[in-house]
Amino acid sequence: MFKLITIARPYAKAVFNFSVESKSIEYWQQTLTLFSAIVNDKEMKKIFPRNLSSKDMYTIFIKICGNKLNKYSKNLIKLMAENKRLDILPTVLSEFIKLRYHYESTSEINLISASNLNNKQLTDIKNVLEKRLSCKVKLNHKIDNSLISGIVIHLGDLVIDNSISGRLSRLANFLQL
Repeated sequence: MFKLITIARPYAKAVFNFSVESKSIEYWQQTLTLFSAIVNDKEMKKIFPRNLSSKDMYTIFIKICGNKLNKYSKNLIKLMAENKRLDILPTVLSEFIKLRYHYESTSEINLISASNLNNKQLTDIKNVLEKRLSCKVKLNHKIDNSLISGIVIHLGDLVIDNSISGRLSRLANFLQL
C-alpha cells in the first residue's frame, strides 16, 4: 500500500495541479473515477496480467471510454500505459480526492450511528462539525446496529466514540485494570 501511494502521488499532484489551472477539477475527478472503474473491472483484471504492450492497453482504454476523453486525459492514459502504471489509477483517484478536499478546505467525515438518522439530524451534525473544524464537511453516514445506541465519528486519525458499545468497552477495560 505504501509503495502504491508513493508511486501514485506524483501523478495525482500533476493531474490535480493541471485541473486547477484549467478549471476542470470536476471533469478530472469524473475521468479518474471512470479510469478506476475500468481498472477494477473483473474482465480488465484478467487482461492486465497478460503483459500487453502499452499501445494495446492505451487502445483498450480509449475504446472503452469512447468520446468521453479530451486530449489531456488520453495523454495521461498513454503516459501511464507506457510506464506500466495503469493499475495504480484507483490510488491516483484517492490521492486526487484528498488534494481536492484540501484545496477546497473540505474534510471527509465518516459518521456511524446505531440507527438511521433523519436529514435534520445529519444537517445539524454537519453544521456543528463545520463550525468546529472551520471548513466544509462531506459527511458519509453508515448504520451499525452493534453500537446499540449513539454515534461514532471518524475524522482521519481522530475517533469520537459516543456509542453505548464504546462506553461498555471502556468500562470493561477499566474494570480489568
